[in-house]
Amino acid sequence: MIRLWSRSLTARFVAIMLLALAFSQGVSFLLSMDERGQALGKAAKAEFLSRSASVAQLLESTPPELRADILRASGTGYSRFWVTPGFPADAAAWREDARHRLAESLPTVATLATPGHAWATGDDEMSVAGMSTQAGAAETQPLDRPSWVDMPAYAWPLSRPAKFLILDDANGMGLTVRLQDGSWLCSAFGKKIVNSIWSSQSLLSLGVTALVLSISAAFIARWMTRPMRRLAVAAEALGRGEGVEPLPENGPDDIRQAAIAFNLMRARLQRFVEDRTRMLAAIGHDLRTPITSLRLRTEFVSDDETRERMLATLDELRAMTEATLAFSREEAAEEPTRNVDLTALVESLCDDLIEIGHQVSFVEAPRIGYRCRADALRRAVRNLVENAVRYGERARVAVRSHSGGIEIAIEDDGPGIPTETMEQVFAPFFRLENSRNRETGGIGLGLSIARNIVRHHGGDVTLSNTDSGLRAVIALPHAAPGDGRDADSGEGKARSRLPAWHAPSPRPKPAAV
Repeated sequence: MIRLWSRSLTARFVAIMLLALAFSQGVSFLLSMDERGQALGKAAKAEFLSRSASVAQLLESTPPELRADILRASGTGYSRFWVTPGFPADAAAWREDARHRLAESLPTVATLATPGHAWATGDDEMSVAGMSTQAGAAETQPLDRPSWVDMPAYAWPLSRPAKFLILDDANGMGLTVRLQDGSWLCSAFGKKIVNSIWSSQSLLSLGVTALVLSISAAFIARWMTRPMRRLAVAAEALGRGEGVEPLPENGPDDIRQAAIAFNLMRARLQRFVEDRTRMLAAIGHDLRTPITSLRLRTEFVSDDETRERMLATLDELRAMTEATLAFSREEAAEEPTRNVDLTALVESLCDDLIEIGHQVSFVEAPRIGYRCRADALRRAVRNLVENAVRYGERARVAVRSHSGGIEIAIEDDGPGIPTETMEQVFAPFFRLENSRNRETGGIGLGLSIARNIVRHHGGDVTLSNTDSGLRAVIALPHAAPGDGRDADSGEGKARSRLPAWHAPSPRPKPAAV
């Protein structure tokens, strides 16, 4: 969850929306709790007054001998009814009597046939037990009204006057009303009102709201970040040297400004590379004329030894010029990026070198799909393999894929190179071999070209000495999301089946005769 929060903008947006929902609902519940409690209290009071009026009318319309049974039958788990001969003027004594009556249990089913008993259920007994605890707790609570008060005409359904009394602070109420025969009907009410904001309906409503809000927030977040994802893919492709179309400059101001800045950067980088390439091509082309002129003048030198040295130097200059022109032409040529089987590409290169007599071996590896400029990457690998064969007698090539990217390793059996020159050898025209013989030392552009090509793919080339010689590693990043990389590239198989780098090298394939 923490990792998702730190990496996903959508997760953060959804979490913030849910926190806002929880806060707003919490404030709303707190504000509505008091109103709900008041509404429940008013409903309980209205029920109590209506039931008391009904009992009073029933007592006056039935024979007096049935009065006791009616009173007992009218009692519920939270209300009691009884008749007194006169008005209970002592409110405190009446209140205590009402509490004891509420605490008494109603008759059980077994005593229904007994005269003078009325209905009761198990639920009523549980409610009465709860009222007993409530009544005991109410003895220590302050009373809102210490004595009887007259019920207003608009609040009492009968035309005769009635007196009202508060029993306690927990919705306990008392009422007394004068009957036609001069006696007084007493009613006591003690129902506990549960004012809970959490119910199955409220939880269901909150859950549905949170679900709808989460889906909406996720959709909005992904819609808002779509231009940023497009910008990230374009920046990754541009960093790998691919041709990138200008981003659409539309949408909100922030997104539009980011797209404009990216397009300007892309145009400036492209112009810089083109200017540098043209400059190199112009320098290489212009050097041809003075080199040709010097070569013609060298033919008139009488000293044979001096002439041969001068011609060798001019030949070296010409070769360097041709290499510079070739390098600039390849830079200017924009090869399209496409999906290739990287394992097959490297293996076919090794087979070609074996056919011309080089000692090259390839470690079998699963298929690895990769999006690249195939011809350029093939040249980079070829330069490293030819260097390994030239200076280390033979080359062992392996391709592997892991969680951090893809590696192409080339090992040889040569003497290696000094540690302090590991980076210097990548400089253009730098050679460790001091004989200046092109047959043994080359021009000095091979490693530079190889690293330049690999870095245009977003990777790098590194060198390291081993016990047996030198190891050159081409490290390439995995294809960026959305760039069309093959799903069945087999990279997972490569991680599990490819042998370790220090495993015994397989027997080289026989070279062509």
